[in-house]
Amino acid sequence: MAVTDEAIEKIKGMIVSGALRPGDRLPKESELAAELGLSRNSLREAVRALSLIRILDVRQGDGTYVTSLDPQLLLEALSFVVDFHRDDTVLEFLAVRRILEPAATAMAATRISESELAALGEQLDALGAQPSVEELVAADLEFHRGIVQSSGNSVLCSLLDGLSGPTTRARIWRGLTQEDAVSRTLHEHRAILAALRDRDAEAARSWATVHVASVEQWLRSTL
Repeated sequence: MAVTDEAIEKIKGMIVSGALRPGDRLPKESELAAELGLSRNSLREAVRALSLIRILDVRQGDGTYVTSLDPQLLLEALSFVVDFHRDDTVLEFLAVRRILEPAATAMAATRISESELAALGEQLDALGAQPSVEELVAADLEFHRGIVQSSGNSVLCSLLDGLSGPTTRARIWRGLTQEDAVSRTLHEHRAILAALRDRDAEAARSWATVHVASVEQWLRSTL
């Protein structure tokens, strides 16, 4: 194992064991290196790597701290990695979304508040019947983000947020080339919202599946 990898594993072990908790300040570099049996250079490289993925927060002039370890913070790295996908893997990202998003939508059906339902309805009304592709894609992202947030599962919300990069590109491409894409998307959004208002988890799940699958099916036919 490379010395930097070993250093990362040892710091990870301290966090997982509870020796270091969210918000804790790490001991001084010289002290921590001696405690873990590491060189200061390998420890420094490990801290730099862990700060990039939001495990540690290096504050100049103050010290290094364990972050909150909040799922949304940690999964930000997923969005960065996802952006490096190849066009021929976008179907795989859509397939994952087709598994996760209907489940989140079904969960939201029993938890979403009346004010959140009203906000979703107002958002659709404000979009109008003939939005531009760019407006539709932006609204689509916010519509689904709002629903997933209402599921009450922050990890699921962060995962789906991280997957939105390549699927956004697919939705823009679809909107520019498929004649009825705008009207179909608006119809599917209305159907999802109606199911949520009825507190019908299975109908919400079904319409969310149809919605993602329609993008996936169209893209599959064009590649």
